[in-house]
Amino acid sequence: MASCREAGDVVNRRKTKPQYADTSNIFKVFDMAHTMELKEAFNLIDQERDGHISREDLRIMFESLGKTPDDSLLDGMINDACGNRINFTMFLTLFAERLRQTDPADVIRDAFSLLDEANTGYVSQDRLRELLTTMGDRLNDEQVDDIFRSAPIDKSGNFDYIEFTRILKHGLEDDNEV
Repeated sequence: MASCREAGDVVNRRKTKPQYADTSNIFKVFDMAHTMELKEAFNLIDQERDGHISREDLRIMFESLGKTPDDSLLDGMINDACGNRINFTMFLTLFAERLRQTDPADVIRDAFSLLDEANTGYVSQDRLRELLTTMGDRLNDEQVDDIFRSAPIDKSGNFDYIEFTRILKHGLEDDNEV
């Protein structure tokens, strides 16, 4: 049996083509660690252990979280994918599409630039850690370490927020590409 959908099926169902509708390069969007985390999440949702997330898998997942999903929600989620089941590649594709729905790049850069008094494109890693752990929706040190692990930080401890915004919006670059 063919997979849930071929790479172009999502394009035919939508009025506009999402950037990640073509699944052939989806594994370049996430680094290996993120791909493995998403695979773990996929496996948790795949209650039937058949390599696909079905409508029933989604229902069970919501119920395990104490939610009672209505049929329209489940139908909408499945229809966004392919009409009956979601394989791992499509799961990554849908996840990437959701990530693309973040704030526009200029809004993210402008927010960081408020911390960049010298207008250099950099913010001190220590200052950013302090803000992330003490203000707003506070992160713990482990969460900040996770962010910083793959963040563009130079040897002087400066966080490159322009490059970070690019990564947020477009994913990590493949060093092997020419």
